[in-house]
Amino acid sequence: MRSLILAIVFFAHCGSLSAGNVLSVKGQKTYLNDKEFLVIGLRCSNALISDATTDGLIAYLDLYKSYGVNTISVFFMGSRFGDVKGYREDSSLEPVYLERMAKIIQACDDRNMVVLVGCLYWGGSDGKWESWKQEDAERAVSNTVKWLSENNYRNVLVDPDNEGMAQKKAGFSIQNMISAGKRVDPTIMIGYNAKGSPPPNADLALHFSDNKEGLPYIESEGTMTDYWGAYSKEKVLYEYINVGVYTEGKKTEQIKNTATHLKQDSGYIFASTWLQNVPPNNHPGGDGSLCDPGIQWWLDYIKEEGFSHGDDSLSK
Repeated sequence: MRSLILAIVFFAHCGSLSAGNVLSVKGQKTYLNDKEFLVIGLRCSNALISDATTDGLIAYLDLYKSYGVNTISVFFMGSRFGDVKGYREDSSLEPVYLERMAKIIQACDDRNMVVLVGCLYWGGSDGKWESWKQEDAERAVSNTVKWLSENNYRNVLVDPDNEGMAQKKAGFSIQNMISAGKRVDPTIMIGYNAKGSPPPNADLALHFSDNKEGLPYIESEGTMTDYWGAYSKEKVLYEYINVGVYTEGKKTEQIKNTATHLKQDSGYIFASTWLQNVPPNNHPGGDGSLCDPGIQWWLDYIKEEGFSHGDDSLSK
């Protein structure tokens, strides 16, 4: 209710704005254009690496939507092995990455889809600035929200700190990052993605966050057990291994996890080495075997279960 009231106040003040699709929250549910919206997504965190990777993702949006996918996640910083430096050292946004993100957000808006816009990624990537302090992190988030607001991109939600990595490793306060963004535009939805209970200024709970009563929860990095450990990475390599390869047991667990969240009206964004690889494999690939790697098997499950349907895929 708090976010809904803030949205009404903001748009009353800025009546000249005219948004396309507008994401909002009310209670424990997300809404797009005031219709219930169950997030079903794909993590495409390295999509900004090049013009080719950005255009490649956009080229497959229609196909992904036909299976029921209505959300993608893309990061300005990182992601692992991607080394995207979407922020300059002064926390301003790098224009080349802004242009790519804008293309993705607009393409998704044209298709009634949502984009999770990621800010800080403090993991295995050269995309971060080790010199940053709390105020730099806050400026990065506020500059991101400012850019979204000025361009009237409202089919979005923001993840300030992927998995709370910057909070854990650099001591940054995510609550203060959220506040910095909210001071710019309180109607842009900002989530909390770290262990523990979300702070009172968060609009959504994401991934590592506790599932707090009164807030929507989105599993924004959905995988099976131990996927990001030795199965997908080796210490001596600066790249993923077993890209798009899944054992039958892992596929079964992935489908079970997906179903558990979606049937409880919690959003789910599937994370995979296939789409996060450098460069990403934007096409869906195959059945996840060694001979035919990919995530087609997961898309088939989403479509067969009927979690989303055609142009009505954004509302339950």
